[in-house]
Amino acid sequence: MLLLVDLDNTLVDRTSAFACWATNFVRSLGRPHSDAAWLITADRDGYEPRGSLALAIKQRFRMDRGIEALVDTLLFEHVELMTMDPRTRIALREAREAGWRIGIVTNGATAQQTQKIEHLGIEPYVDCVVISEAVGMKKPDAGIFRLAAQEWGCDLTDGWMVGDHPIADISGGRAARLKTGWVSRGQEWPNDVPPPTLTRRTAAEVIDALIRIDARNARRRRQG
Repeated sequence: MLLLVDLDNTLVDRTSAFACWATNFVRSLGRPHSDAAWLITADRDGYEPRGSLALAIKQRFRMDRGIEALVDTLLFEHVELMTMDPRTRIALREAREAGWRIGIVTNGATAQQTQKIEHLGIEPYVDCVVISEAVGMKKPDAGIFRLAAQEWGCDLTDGWMVGDHPIADISGGRAARLKTGWVSRGQEWPNDVPPPTLTRRTAAEVIDALIRIDARNARRRRQG
């Protein structure tokens, strides 16, 4: 069985790490806390292009720092603040022990996403990592999911895509003929988007559910 998993806000807590960094960054500039709230909102949970966010920061805070330096700051300074729920590590390990092939499919800069994976020691839990910048396509393009499946010659119709973003992860996974598991993080599913195959609050809960579903289906096959 193929299990493709998103990285940011699925396997790792990107939102909290960026919020912590933004608070510290604004404080270092002697700015009020309201500016940290502005920065967190402007980031759009990582979906605002780094160049445009860097320009907005430079203009709002009247900084002398160049755009390229600010982009590097945005890409890398929050990485060391990122965490991974121990239950997610357990779920990944149990999925591999149950025979799942696991791949990370993530949008983002290759150097940044690689640094996150290395910082949190995720490599032992996955078989493959596909990063959008490295392959020249990004979610929700179905091609990036097909590329990940080709790593092992897996059939996408037998696979799952697990992630937190309704469009990039769930609609993209569905377009690639994958079943989909939404990591809701306590949010409501948008009414204008077709729903996922299943929903749980955390990545660990989604992966645990998939393991149980696969085990149940295997028992039914054995029983004829």
